[in-house]
Amino acid sequence: MLLSDPVFFAFAIPAVVFAGVSKGGFGSGAAFASATILALILDPGQALALMLPLLMVIDLASLRPYWKKWRKAEAALLLAGGVPGVLLGALLYRAVDADVIRVLIGAVALAFVGWHVWQRVRPGPIAKTALGPGAGVAFGVGVGFASFVSHAGGPPAAVFLLSRNPGKMEYQATTVLVFWLLNIVKFVPYAYLGFFSLDMAAAGLVLAPFALLGTWIGVRAHRAISERLFFGLTYVLLLTTGTKLIWDGLS
Repeated sequence: MLLSDPVFFAFAIPAVVFAGVSKGGFGSGAAFASATILALILDPGQALALMLPLLMVIDLASLRPYWKKWRKAEAALLLAGGVPGVLLGALLYRAVDADVIRVLIGAVALAFVGWHVWQRVRPGPIAKTALGPGAGVAFGVGVGFASFVSHAGGPPAAVFLLSRNPGKMEYQATTVLVFWLLNIVKFVPYAYLGFFSLDMAAAGLVLAPFALLGTWIGVRAHRAISERLFFGLTYVLLLTTGTKLIWDGLS
């Protein structure tokens, strides 16, 4: 029983608060680190299932300030690819065992760090010209797939959206909308694959206030803590947990 396991809460409470802080104050990209942390102590499917309703709660809390401020065309393209990407992730999950998913989650964590390091050292913008509709759908497949297997669809979404030169508000609003809808879509295959249980639901209810607390902290921390410091700590966290998951999966 998760509710009687102090080790579970020692990992889960900081992980859930971190997800709220990330989404509430620093964009949604790093929030998937929470699932990476939980995958150290839970079966990967349990870690993903526990975080999904909590991410949906955070999404709902974040949606109102950005309502109708998104880019409709870009959101539609990412969703057109994102739904098939979610189904592709579900098919992969059915075909492999938990250790393969551990390695995959760990690899995504390390790739996330590598992508952000590359962003800082590369010259010029991510894409010199705006990516077209076909690229939007293709990147959407990557968004849906990465989101399904590790809640980590942020980087492919960012590459496409930033190439289209959105304003800061439009960018944030579009990502909030896309991931809110994709998380709803993901709920169905997660349930079909048997990820959810009464024990998991009870743990989620206990953790929901911590998710909202993290969101509240994130809104205020955005002004008090530099993004450089926040993401620096995030990279260390992801390097550590990602390497551990790959080690566990391979051994």
